[in-house]
Amino acid sequence: MAHVQTAPDEGAANELYEQDQANLGYVPNYTKLFAWRPHVYRAWQQLNGAIKRDMDLRRYELVTLAAARELRSSYCALAHGKVLRDQFLPAGQVRDAAIDHHWAGLDPLDVAVMDFAEKVTRSPASVTSDDVQPLRDAGLSDQDIVDVTLATAARCFFSTVLEALAVQPDPAYTDLLEDDLREALTVGRPIAEG
Repeated sequence: MAHVQTAPDEGAANELYEQDQANLGYVPNYTKLFAWRPHVYRAWQQLNGAIKRDMDLRRYELVTLAAARELRSSYCALAHGKVLRDQFLPAGQVRDAAIDHHWAGLDPLDVAVMDFAEKVTRSPASVTSDDVQPLRDAGLSDQDIVDVTLATAARCFFSTVLEALAVQPDPAYTDLLEDDLREALTVGRPIAEG
């Protein structure tokens, strides 16, 4: 159970609830938390959208998975693992990437990006030019490297808020993902009971 109550269903919070209900068929647990500060949630959506706008979306999802895994954020790992499975990779490969991306059959660029995202998440002040060089060697430009760093830092914000307030992944993930994939992506808090 989350450390804070669900925001009341009124005003701007109600708008968030109605929007999610219309788009998803349910209100995610993260929305119930961010509904305490709808303007912060909207700002997050704008920031995240701006980061994704010029970034390769597959790369964005791999970066997000690496950061979520490092932070032990089941919620974000499940959400973005599902996007990877739905749009970019077979379920088995997403499962393998969630367990150890070095052995998931990803190309060297993907591995380098996920390694970098993990280090940025774990210890940003310890990142050196030696950590950046594999990204350049794999073909990324400085602009691409900035994109990877921005996506990682943005995930750190969102996942940290959810984890610090004990927000559990939505029960819907129980039915949305294959058992072995769901298990591999549940890297921290368990999925909420339905």
